[in-house]
Amino acid sequence: MTTGTVLDLISIPVLFPLCILLSLGSIEFGYWLGKRRKLRGGELEGPVVASVGATLGLLAFVLAITFGMAVSRFEDRRQFVVEDANAIGTTYLRTSFLPEPTASELRALLREYVDVRVDVGLHPERLASAVPRSEQLQRLVWRKAAPAVLQQPTDVTALFVESLNHTIDVHGARTAAMRNRIPAPVWYFLLLTAVIGMMSLGYQAGVSGSRRSVAIVCLAAAFSAVIVLIADLDRPQEGFLRVSQQPMVDLQRSMQTDTRAEPAPGASP
Repeated sequence: MTTGTVLDLISIPVLFPLCILLSLGSIEFGYWLGKRRKLRGGELEGPVVASVGATLGLLAFVLAITFGMAVSRFEDRRQFVVEDANAIGTTYLRTSFLPEPTASELRALLREYVDVRVDVGLHPERLASAVPRSEQLQRLVWRKAAPAVLQQPTDVTALFVESLNHTIDVHGARTAAMRNRIPAPVWYFLLLTAVIGMMSLGYQAGVSGSRRSVAIVCLAAAFSAVIVLIADLDRPQEGFLRVSQQPMVDLQRSMQTDTRAEPAPGASP
């Protein structure tokens, strides 16, 4: 399973209105505090404005840092799809270095391996079951390839072993990338900063005696949208932003074409 936070229990479409409600609620609470403070004797507006600016600046900084973390993880997952497809494709082609029927058996296992990789890419929620199956297929490929490689320990067969090792390594890296999420403390600090920032906006409006403007509501909506975007980038298992699986799908298609082109077992060359 991917490591996440309690926020993962909230779907992306529901998260946005909840963030809006949290922001507006924080603004209203801050407005109530500011208005109450004003009735009790008032407070200088200058220091309040400076504090609000500093708080919103901190919120923008935290949003930028968290957004960068989410984008970096999203790009890592995208890059590993390409690397995974390239590694498997190279291993598939280098099975021709091995004698028959081992080569045909390995190609069949690699085709099944790609099917598993495509499925988990399109349905990341199946990661928990796809990882053991992928590792099982890796062990099968290794056990079938080892005797043939040992019988013909040449530089050519060594190339196959090298590409197979790289395929296994990329599997581990891609799995780790799918599980690599923004740490929970970062999320909690971001939400806390957002609440304090919205409260400070409302407090300033209450102290100054001005009415809550549409601009404040728009600002709250903008901050909420950025938070939801970060959550979307951080979730490989759901959301509107998905890592493209086209490189793996293209590899699967080429393997299927290669299967139709292969001669039947026992057929004359």
